[in-house]
Amino acid sequence: MCELFIRADANQWQSRTHSLRIDGVATSIRIENHFWDTLTEIGRRDGMTVAQLITRMWHEAMDADHDLGNFTSFLRVCCARYHALIAAGDLSANLRIPIADHAAGEILAREADRRNAVMN
Repeated sequence: MCELFIRADANQWQSRTHSLRIDGVATSIRIENHFWDTLTEIGRRDGMTVAQLITRMWHEAMDADHDLGNFTSFLRVCCARYHALIAAGDLSANLRIPIADHAAGEILAREADRRNAVMN
């Protein structure tokens, strides 16, 4: 079973740092290449660069009063959820279909139902 993970491309778990500005403040984010690749894919679906995507995620999270004490963890979870939502069929696997074209409220409700089913 573990061979599937152990023999994967080791470059996927190597960390890389990107520097960007959010509201004029310089910041650096260090996460694994797998997550940078996923953030790139997410951004491209809606016509954004990774820096634009991260800035937008930051702003929307702040607007929603989220505590982003560990922003890199937030980004990793977003990437994991992105892949899980595709696997569940909630997000189209067609990379030409923007994420913004999906009904977020309906997807979140189905995701909550799945989570509740597992917990009960």
